[in-house]
Amino acid sequence: MNERPKIVKLPEEPYEEAIRRFARDGAHIPGDDASTPWVPFGDSAAIKHLCFDVRTNSVANILWVKGGGRIGTHKHRGVVSAVTLEGSWGYYEYDWTARPGDFVYELPGSAHTLYSDDPNGMKALFWINGPIEFFDDDAKFTFTADVFWFIDHYTNYCKEKGLKINEQMFI
Repeated sequence: MNERPKIVKLPEEPYEEAIRRFARDGAHIPGDDASTPWVPFGDSAAIKHLCFDVRTNSVANILWVKGGGRIGTHKHRGVVSAVTLEGSWGYYEYDWTARPGDFVYELPGSAHTLYSDDPNGMKALFWINGPIEFFDDDAKFTFTADVFWFIDHYTNYCKEKGLKINEQMFI
């Protein structure tokens, strides 16, 4: 059996009292399907919600777009980061294709239409800051997805399916 390494003792922390009083612990949020189910998002996609932060209007999730699928054209009002986990995907408006391990960084004001023509689809981890405005194929505004929309998406699905809401996801 391997011995656990000794924990390093750090030097004295000058703000120890403030940290102890006001800081919060991080969290481990299980990503298994029982704790965080795949919630349908349109006809060809699903979202595995991982966390919701109402203080910063931020969410983390895994988007799964099945092969030949797309999600609607949308505009970001905050920074979004993504790491591709499986398959490949891109935006019709750009000439690159994201593959496993690729990092995508999106800035406020960018607008695009996500698709995957990979036969196996795609999965990517997204960290979304701020709202996303969605539009239909005629460029008419349809809805805004912010932290509260994502919370509602998750909690309503859980209520419909009789699933327990994972309170650990609210950070």
